[in-house]
Amino acid sequence: MPRTVVVQVRVNAELENGCNSCWGQRKWARDGRLEANLFLPGNMAKLGIVVIGVGRWGTHLTRKFAAHPEAELLAIVEANAEQRQRCREKLQLPDSVKLLADWSEAAKLPGLEAIALATPASTHYPLIADALQRGYHVLAEKPLTLDPAECVALCQLAARQQRQLFIDHTYLFNPAVEQGRAVVASGQLGDLRYGYAARTHLSPVRQDVDALWDLAIHDIAIFNYWLGRSPVEVRAQGQAWLQPQRTMTVAGEAQSPGLCDLVWLTLTYPDGWQATVHLCWLNPDKQRRLCLVGSQGSLIFDELHAEPLRLQRGRFEQQGELFVPQGVATEAIAVPAGEPLQNVCDQFLASVASGQPSPLSDGWVGAELVNVLVAASRSLEQDGAAIAIPPLAKTAETDPRLTRKP
Repeated sequence: MPRTVVVQVRVNAELENGCNSCWGQRKWARDGRLEANLFLPGNMAKLGIVVIGVGRWGTHLTRKFAAHPEAELLAIVEANAEQRQRCREKLQLPDSVKLLADWSEAAKLPGLEAIALATPASTHYPLIADALQRGYHVLAEKPLTLDPAECVALCQLAARQQRQLFIDHTYLFNPAVEQGRAVVASGQLGDLRYGYAARTHLSPVRQDVDALWDLAIHDIAIFNYWLGRSPVEVRAQGQAWLQPQRTMTVAGEAQSPGLCDLVWLTLTYPDGWQATVHLCWLNPDKQRRLCLVGSQGSLIFDELHAEPLRLQRGRFEQQGELFVPQGVATEAIAVPAGEPLQNVCDQFLASVASGQPSPLSDGWVGAELVNVLVAASRSLEQDGAAIAIPPLAKTAETDPRLTRKP
């Protein structure tokens, strides 16, 4: 279990009619997770927030922030008027929450301090950049952008502005994933041999990105978190059936026609360890399964199973020329209660309150994952060729598009 520390944090809300502040004490884990609010004074100023994009995921974010005791939902921003009204009715949002068609309308709302962004990835860069330049904190849906250079520029901008850039990699906030990391760290699996994952379903089908960009980031994030390192090489092959003529742009380059519905992805880590990932959004056999295989057993994370985290013990004992299974048993790993998206919202607000970036899912974590996905897209373009993943250029020059004063 991570060690904890107790720190004092100050929350300020600088509104047009004055400033409300108070001190609150929070209990923090060493990895940046907020374990508990020790107290919440009744006069603590809430964080004014706007949700941009209220499609499926944006509606979930709206629900969470509308009900959060440390947030004040000021508005939802959505170009589609019917979708705006549908969101209000579905969540029974009060009249105090404004329904706006454009971010520019929301950007100057009194009391605004942060945005939660749930729009297509291709729109992220200009919206996040503008919000940070205006001095707002940002929670962005994955992926951060479609270009590692843009990710780096946004991370640098957030640091200069002293604002939090937090990425919604929801699975990293799943209690089962956290427990899985502890199992791996305990050494119970023995020598790690390989990993595999399957993420398949029948819809939703995206029109802005392919199955690789829509789905793979979850499993890559979990593997990276459990292993404590990132891949150095990737191979990817895919097939497009539903949208063979539609294209997407990755890192400024137009990809060949066809948004892949099926992708087979192989990740290679620094020591040669490999994981294979099966991704498909037109497979009615819905799977959400990830496994690490070791010399002493396998750790299985299956979110569709009644016991989502299981340790399948077993090893071989050599008897002459035979290899005989020994110690075969299945152990369900206890998982603490907790909803991943609720944890995301809690941790974002805690990161803003403490003034400290989240080591679990800040902008740099998002940038590293985008860097892997870009390499995978290049492999897709080259029919599965091995592509080395270049180190993220964290010292890149400031993007000239971000020189405007807030």
